[in-house]
This record gives sequence, structure tokens and C-alpha cells, in this order.
Amino acid sequence: MYLPVAIQWLVLSLRYRSLSLPLIANPAVPLSGMVGVPKSAVFDAAGFEARKWILPWVSYDVKSVAVEQQIGVASDILSAAKLGFPVVGKPEYGCRGAGVKLLKNEDELRSYIAAFPAGGSIQFQQLSEWDAEAGIFYVREPGSRAGKITSLALKYTPYVVGDGKHSLAELVAADPRAGELQHLYRERHQDNWDGVLAQGQPFRLIFAASHSRGAIFRDANELISPELCKALDNIFNDIPDFFYGRLDVKFQDTASLCAGTNFQIIEINGASSESINIWDRNASFITAVRTLMQQYHTLFKLGHENRKRGHKSPGLLRLYKAWRFENALVKNYPNND
Repeated sequence: MYLPVAIQWLVLSLRYRSLSLPLIANPAVPLSGMVGVPKSAVFDAAGFEARKWILPWVSYDVKSVAVEQQIGVASDILSAAKLGFPVVGKPEYGCRGAGVKLLKNEDELRSYIAAFPAGGSIQFQQLSEWDAEAGIFYVREPGSRAGKITSLALKYTPYVVGDGKHSLAELVAADPRAGELQHLYRERHQDNWDGVLAQGQPFRLIFAASHSRGAIFRDANELISPELCKALDNIFNDIPDFFYGRLDVKFQDTASLCAGTNFQIIEINGASSESINIWDRNASFITAVRTLMQQYHTLFKLGHENRKRGHKSPGLLRLYKAWRFENALVKNYPNND
């Protein structure tokens, strides 16, 4: 799927005379948020109006010291930010839900920090009151106060439902889709794997709604509305020099989302983010490739505009170092829920 994108990158690099122009599409954050950039970087750039829509968060840098000492510091940071359990823990560096866990108490916090690589950083974020989740792709031209929602997709986390007879392992194996990912679910649910679920008992297989971990995405472009776009305009006008990315949001219901109300931002992804409607099972391969190519063409155009505004694109060596840094951390993150 990405081979045509790579070829297009080279062609556009010749046209715009720069291999790294997309890395200044979002001057608000290093490398436009392509890789090796903390999740909180965009949040930190947000003003008062934008922060009203972002679920409260705080960051903690993991040290090479005893875990009990770290627990004390982390607990103080959470307390100061008025974040209580349950709280979501996720790596500042990484993507596709790697290392994301729902922490229900101090013991789980202790285990999470103990398993986290030293030198990494954790973002703790308030758990949303709503379960429904969507990915909204937004693009805005530099100098403009109005942008465009280019795609909207709903995210579903997979469940199995108990029948009082079969174990979790058997229920997963019997499901046509979940059965293909038994290696993921077995590792995450070892304590419950051989247990029998009660009749009608739902069991959520993952917490972080990532496609690579079994989440299901559905194209929902019909939910895009002028009211929602206006709400996002107000948010991104309060995040200077951020023009391209995908918001992951929790929301109350689709009517509220269309009206641009009752949603909470859990993450804002930058230059490396995708329009996740390409992972809808009804999306064709050609449509997915075309969408990706349009996205990267947009990155080059935004980078070109920002270059004219005086921003200088970094070299690819800096991108490579950032990728190596992030990749080394991701390999050592705790298992997901």
C-alpha cells in the first residue's frame, strides 16, 4: 500500500526541491509530529480555548531509580493535576496504541511504571465519561481561520459475549475476526484466558482502539457537518501553526458530534497520522492508496507554504534519529490492555 506513496514522495521532492518539506507542515511541533515527538507536544501548544476540549493530562518522565520512589513522584504529579483512578497511561512516544493501559489503582500504576523503559515518558490522562470514539481528520491552510474535515471514522473495540459454557479462549477462537488475533488477546488476558464467561457477560478484548490490535473502523463521513467543522476551527485557531492532523475524540452520541458539542479530545496526531476510514472493510485498495497519496501531497503543499513563511525544513538525519529513539522505546513498552 505504501509503495506508491514512497514513489510519490520522491517525485514531489523533486518538484518542491526538498525531501523533508512535510516536516514543516506543522511548525507548532517538531518534525510536524511525524515521529519521535511526544503526544503532549500539540497539547502544550494549545491555548485556553483549545484546552477546554482536551481531556486533562500530565506527563511523567521515567527514571532509572527504584519503582517505589517513582510511585511517590508520579502520585504527587497525578494529585497536583487532580487526576484520580481510573486513569489512562500511555507512552508519550509511539503510535498504534503501543503501551496504552487503563490503570485502575496504585498497584496497577506501580506495575506499569516498573515495566516502562527508563528514559521514556508517560502521559497520564483522565478517562473519558463516554465510550464512543471517532477519528476526525482536519486540514487548514496557513493564514486561514477556516479548515476542512477531510474524513471521519468511528472506532469500535471488539468484544466477545459469554454463554456460560465456553472459555474466553474458545469464544475468541470461534469468532471469525477475533480468531485471527488470538496471539494478541492471549498475551493480554492470560489471567482470564481459560475462564468461562457467564451467560450474556461482555468481555472487551482491547482498550486502545488501534486497528493493528483488532479495533474495527467504519467510515462515517456522513457525520461531517458545518457545525462540527466550526467547532474544530475554533480549537485549531487556538493552536498556532498546526494545520494538519487527526483528532481522536470520545463523544456522547452522533447527534452531539454532528452539532459540534459533547466531545473530548484524547489525542491529536500530526504528519504521520492517517485518515482511518481507509481501514473500513468496505474501502477498496485503490481508494485507500489514493487517500494516502492525497494526504502526503497535502503535506508537501503545506510545507511549501510554511517555507515561504520563513520556516526551514530539517534534514532527514534528524528524522532518522527521532525514529530510532522512538522505535527503541516502543520495543520495551508494557503490554497493552
